[in-house]
Amino acid sequence: MHNALAGRVLTSSDFRVPQLATSDLSGRLVVECGSRGKHLLMRVEGGLTLHTHLRMDGSWRVFRAASRWSGGPAHEIRVVLTNDEWTAVGYRLPVVELVHTDEEEDVVGHLGPDLLGPDWDEQVAVRRLLGAPDREIGPALLDQRNLAGIGNLYKCEVCFLSGVTPWTPVGEVADLTAVVHCAHRLLVANKDHWPQSTTGSLHRGEEHWVYRREKRPCRRCGSPIRRAMHAEAGREVEERVSYWCPHCQTGPAPTR
Repeated sequence: MHNALAGRVLTSSDFRVPQLATSDLSGRLVVECGSRGKHLLMRVEGGLTLHTHLRMDGSWRVFRAASRWSGGPAHEIRVVLTNDEWTAVGYRLPVVELVHTDEEEDVVGHLGPDLLGPDWDEQVAVRRLLGAPDREIGPALLDQRNLAGIGNLYKCEVCFLSGVTPWTPVGEVADLTAVVHCAHRLLVANKDHWPQSTTGSLHRGEEHWVYRREKRPCRRCGSPIRRAMHAEAGREVEERVSYWCPHCQTGPAPTR
């Protein structure tokens, strides 16, 4: 998005969310497009920032200005931004808001250090995680207040590569710094290409160690990969399913 939009003037903007239906960014120069964790920030001249978040289902797609859009049906489009060469289309975006650029901290200030950002600080992330030593490491890694940028895929893969189950209490992880370092290494390795590979292979079906490989053999030991949900605050979190190898990963496992 930065390559397609930054340094160019928007020729049109179309916000298909009620709160911004009358907003218009056309005629404004896009200063830059950046991210903070999973939050996307597009800054335009005049001191405004378009803040969006993909969560589980959202996506931004960039197309040549005259080409057909192929990211989904029209009713799922939330934002369209166009310049002379490119069109950026936001699909299924659950968060779309315009904020003053000097007030961005109001929407991202709660986040921990960004794994791919200039503010990355491994030891700060470790200290934040240790602030709740009894919490399971899986949900703790997903908590963007501890460190920003880990999604469910990376959570599962980091736990596998670190040899701990996602249900292991943070305070019982033998080398928490190594876990955080692994997360940083995986995100850096994947930042420049679309497939998210943790095995080093970009071949279809070979990208991951455990993620979405339930009942399939572990790539290391051959044991069947297992799948279970986490429960926090007395409820199961459906979108936070964990995949793990019961042989290669040590620590607690779910009892249900």
